[in-house]
Amino acid sequence: MTTSVSVLVAVYNAAPYLKQCLDSLLSQTLKDIQILCMDDCSTDDSWKILQDYARRDTRVEIFQMPKNSGQAKARNALIPHLRGKYVTFLDSDDWLSCDALENCVKVFDEHDDADCVLLRLLQVDEKGGEVEYDRPIPPSLTGFEAFKLSLYWGIHGCYVARREFFEKWPYDDTCRAYSDDNSTRLHYYHSRRVYYAPDARYFYRKNAQSTTQRISVSRYDYLRANTSMKRQLLDLQVSDDILNLYENIRWVNCVGLYMFYYQNRQSMTAEENRYGLQEIKSVWQTIEAKRLRPRNRFKLGYMPLQWSWRLFRVEEEIYFFLRSIKNRWKKIA
Repeated sequence: MTTSVSVLVAVYNAAPYLKQCLDSLLSQTLKDIQILCMDDCSTDDSWKILQDYARRDTRVEIFQMPKNSGQAKARNALIPHLRGKYVTFLDSDDWLSCDALENCVKVFDEHDDADCVLLRLLQVDEKGGEVEYDRPIPPSLTGFEAFKLSLYWGIHGCYVARREFFEKWPYDDTCRAYSDDNSTRLHYYHSRRVYYAPDARYFYRKNAQSTTQRISVSRYDYLRANTSMKRQLLDLQVSDDILNLYENIRWVNCVGLYMFYYQNRQSMTAEENRYGLQEIKSVWQTIEAKRLRPRNRFKLGYMPLQWSWRLFRVEEEIYFFLRSIKNRWKKIA
């Protein structure tokens, strides 16, 4: 039997936040929903919490991964169970306003060409303060416009889409983290139009323990995810201006990950540092320097210097050393 909206919830060690997440779904003003939860082999009480909610409400359907595999694979394992006309996701430490799904469905009902509907993203800090997504979102975009903006996150990736989009373009599970964002971009790319529902609020918890916040070797997955996205852009045969745009993004991210290595190598093992440098080097070797803007090609710290890995590393060490001195002086001043 078809329902209005299916919600994908990938769960891993989310016990402190999971009840708020699920309560926000069960309290939706749109009652005709399916809540699909995949426990990714949690070691805390997450599975017990899921079992309790599944007993209390038949809209909650729970599953377990055979082994810990990451968010993208956990979500993909739920796709065969979809019954909703529309599909969205909710991270297990986040929550929705009670009318979020109803407001999104209203937009679909009002616009026959709507394939994706963006929610209003609010970031919540540990003290409960809310911060609006820092870039204005137009009421409506063509799919290509939304896709182009999403390459550098000019728009965010919290949205509801037609079910067939998740079935045709499931989550990119190249990496344990970050690569799932690539599928968001493909959903936008293949959309006729992407609309914005400002009354549908998604509350994103800024969690210091999340993959994107903590100091971990998994941060280097971002580079692999970028490489996967570039392969998909080439498969789509996008124009040179899109390839140029994304190559600059990929290069800036590579330099940014060198900064992560520079700042955190003392906190990581020798093996982790070797791995990180190898991931950085793999991007450095494959970057198409001719596509880079002058500031990303000739500025200190950003010159690829592809004839010598050693020389590039010396450049990065000097650049981030000078930046650290500058930052210290700012604090003193």
